[in-house]
Amino acid sequence: MGKKQDTNEESEYGEAAQYDPTFRGPIKDRGCTDIICCILFMAVILGYIVVGILAWLYGDPRHVLYPRNSTGWFCGIGPNKGRSNLLYFDILQCATSLNIMATALKGFQCPTTQVRRSFLNLELFLYNLSLVSPLSGLLIAMLVSMLFLLLLRFTAPVMVWVLIVGVLGAGAYGIWHCYWEYDRYKNDAASITDIGFTTNFNVYLQVQETWLAFLIIISVVEAILLLTLIFLRTRILIAISLIQESSKAIGYMMSSLLYPLVTFVLVLVCVAYWGATALYLATSGNPIYRVVNFTSSSYPGCPSASCIFIKYNDEGLFQRNLFNLQIYNAVAFLWCVNFVIALGQCTLAGAFASYYWAFTKPDDIPMFPVTGSFIRTLRYHVGSLAFGSLILTLVQIVRIILEYIDHKTKDAQNAVARFILCCLKCCFWCLEKFIKFLNRNAYIMIAIYGKNFCVSAKNAFSLLMRNVIRVVVLDKVTDLLLFFGKLLVVGGVGVLSFFFFSGRILLPGSTFHSETLNYYWMPIITVVFGSYLIAHGFFSVYNMCVDTLFLCFLEDLERNDGSLQKPYFMSKNLMKILNKSNKAPKGGKK
Repeated sequence: MGKKQDTNEESEYGEAAQYDPTFRGPIKDRGCTDIICCILFMAVILGYIVVGILAWLYGDPRHVLYPRNSTGWFCGIGPNKGRSNLLYFDILQCATSLNIMATALKGFQCPTTQVRRSFLNLELFLYNLSLVSPLSGLLIAMLVSMLFLLLLRFTAPVMVWVLIVGVLGAGAYGIWHCYWEYDRYKNDAASITDIGFTTNFNVYLQVQETWLAFLIIISVVEAILLLTLIFLRTRILIAISLIQESSKAIGYMMSSLLYPLVTFVLVLVCVAYWGATALYLATSGNPIYRVVNFTSSSYPGCPSASCIFIKYNDEGLFQRNLFNLQIYNAVAFLWCVNFVIALGQCTLAGAFASYYWAFTKPDDIPMFPVTGSFIRTLRYHVGSLAFGSLILTLVQIVRIILEYIDHKTKDAQNAVARFILCCLKCCFWCLEKFIKFLNRNAYIMIAIYGKNFCVSAKNAFSLLMRNVIRVVVLDKVTDLLLFFGKLLVVGGVGVLSFFFFSGRILLPGSTFHSETLNYYWMPIITVVFGSYLIAHGFFSVYNMCVDTLFLCFLEDLERNDGSLQKPYFMSKNLMKILNKSNKAPKGGKK
């Protein structure tokens, strides 16, 4: 029955990978892929640079970054350096005359006199924050994340089974508690039909039928989990072994843990360029002012006439196309960010694939695998990465348009329109998740075989569908383990930072005193947020390693049979779980 099912799967999702005696990991002799997409991406980047230059030439962000007083002087720069805040003589004038000003001037400049004033609240806050900078809390998060990933090589089986037993134990407790509540209300004559519909949920918790429903639901879920555990125990063992192997691979390639810094810097550059371009575009054109004579002034000696900013000049070809240029700026930004993420995934996939296909580890692992994979990806596969990131960008643009339509028409929507928009947003959200999943695995195949995006995506999808149960088990086990790891890192560092900044613990040699902080939650939030980013960066590398080794493992099973001519590349632990072995001895395999 099993063989028949395997045959049907192969005929439906393509044939299994064939043995290639010359294959020894990521192919070195490869050519450029998806050249048309590469040219298109380069043209868009060139146009993006031109847009940025034009925006820089025509824009003046001082009109947005700095306030102006009633005489038109900027606050905080030039002769007013050190006086960055604006003081309104009569703030009530802003509220009482807002409608008049909007009608007369088509603007929202407050009619009261405004002068410069220097405030120190923000400066004092930033100074205090710098004194108690969390540069140590984030270091602890980095060390804990790295230690957690390296120790998974030894602790993965224990942690996975503890988590599984914990979930089953929680379900068993839920069954017992529901039965106890059911037995507690068995003499109660009230029922759900007597109560009817009410928004007070506590009323339903005092009815026996509610606890009976909970008891049935939790019992069914618990039974499904137990049956899944029994019938999929071998696949769970495979997932655990792959997790251990991933930890071993990272141990041989510690530089891979630093690659998220490269991705972070490149994404930061994209965000900064997008923000600066959007700001300069928004302030392109000379500002237009109008002299307005107010009817009254609250302070004697202050002139009632003021020069008020109305709008930016929209004459000229460049100014008339500012909206289109902002759209170009946003689309190019999304494409660049998705390309940077794709570059990181393909680079790491090539490095970890070179680990798996090394027959004798670590002797056959190439020198500088991360650097070599990075250069190989940039040299040959910019077009393929641009193709995959473009598809994802188009889906994200559709989602943004749907959100914009929903926001603008929210007050005018009826039930049918809300339902249609909700369905569309849900469908495109699911489509984006699927595209990300497909792209991720396509980049792994690109890194290994050097083929174009469409062929790689097709091969990856077919390979995964031929092993769909293994995919689901590995994905869920990995997600559970990495979620626990993130919870451990972020929660642990967050608790430590709370005790430190609240003054409950003192570090040896520290000069910090909690009394110097007016609001100690701010550095705690900063540490927690930074810890999450660090943990996410480290664990994203680990997740990419697991996915890469998994695809290599599936290819290994289809290509090889353990004979002298076609030996397995997998670890001895994986061969033991699958009851397989190599006739040829594998030196260096542990």
